Amino acid sequence: MRKPRRALAAAAIALVLPLSACGSGDEGSGSTDASGKVEGDITFQTWNLQANFKSYFEGVIADFEKKYPDTHVKWIDQPAEGYADKISADAAGGTLPDVVNVSPDLVAPLAKAGLALDLDKAASKYKKEYLEGAWASHQIPGMTGTYAFPWYLNTGPLFYNKSLFEEAGLDASKPPTTYDELFSDALELAEKSDGKVATLANVPTVEDFGRYGVELMNKEGTAFSFNDAKGVELLTKYKELYDAKALDSQALTATPESSGKKFLTGAVAMNPGSALDLENFKKQAPNLYKNIGITDQITSTGKVNMYVMGVMVNSQTKHTPAAVAFAHFVTDAQNQMSFAKQVAIFPSTAGSLDDPYFTKEDGTDVTRVRVAAAKSLKNAVNYTPVLFSEQMKTELRNEVAKALQGKQSPKEALDNAVKACGKLLEQQG
Repeated sequence: MRKPRRALAAAAIALVLPLSACGSGDEGSGSTDASGKVEGDITFQTWNLQANFKSYFEGVIADFEKKYPDTHVKWIDQPAEGYADKISADAAGGTLPDVVNVSPDLVAPLAKAGLALDLDKAASKYKKEYLEGAWASHQIPGMTGTYAFPWYLNTGPLFYNKSLFEEAGLDASKPPTTYDELFSDALELAEKSDGKVATLANVPTVEDFGRYGVELMNKEGTAFSFNDAKGVELLTKYKELYDAKALDSQALTATPESSGKKFLTGAVAMNPGSALDLENFKKQAPNLYKNIGITDQITSTGKVNMYVMGVMVNSQTKHTPAAVAFAHFVTDAQNQMSFAKQVAIFPSTAGSLDDPYFTKEDGTDVTRVRVAAAKSLKNAVNYTPVLFSEQMKTELRNEVAKALQGKQSPKEALDNAVKACGKLLEQQG
């Protein structure tokens, strides 16, 4: 089961779900001291957010400049495609902005290169304002420190098609809540439909192994370990699903968008999503919407997966007090709450999820999903290791595909994936 990795980036797909030597590009030796006067010109870079949220960010910047009259914030928005490459190029060229929208995997190489400010040193007084798991999400294994303020979070339920369950003779009021139940129901759905209805549309990703309870990496952050017995067990189960056509035949090349379309058309019985998806179902697939079932993410750990975005401060900025103040301002409780009411995301600030907006039911499915997701986020974790790069995800996906096709055993596939990812990890330095 897979949701898009980027919780919003941008909200247009919303769960269907990044540094200058200084702001001006001049070379400078940054300072970790954020206690001085908040002043100077800084640059702020976001990730594909301008099209939908221009007025929101312009308002946040105006409020900050009003609070600190000696500052000026220049806002830059980069497209979703090629964002990681753009950040790498800026980091290498010394043109990284002062404040940068990042995800945990993007901050890791910057922190290792000494380009991300350690907030445990520069901004520790703010730590208590954020959820513990969110603050920890931008920590790097093998390094001490926290390298970005946590920003918006996302998670979501599993949606299922009640009519498909009923046609297979399953109780639509009792969707699977454990992996054993999920695999059993999936095999039954495939058998009763003569292989025409798959239950899942995506191969397992690293976050799925994490949710299953697999130890993904050693604590030192020096080696991956998802080829253990539990990891092999999960992939073996997926192989059984694939052979029985309970896993969609196009899962090997599926994207979150294509999987979503399969669910919309009734070719797949279950799909992960967010509160935002309910409106899409209502407009695009009214028959599905009438038969939509909503259940919790399945996990063996008791903790759901959390998608998290962050705001990093360039350690080389010439205006550390202003950059830290602005990064904190963007991610403070008031601004995060305001953002969360514009789009189906969740604030990472402590206490915000207790707001009636996230706790009070009003009888609608949208609110039901929002309330359930908010509750689960309080102890959610980001299962995807911070050091697990896009290349590593490709390696894992390729090896998983070979196992599902019977070209190698699940054990061989995961051994090969761990070996390939280990080599890439060594190259990260």
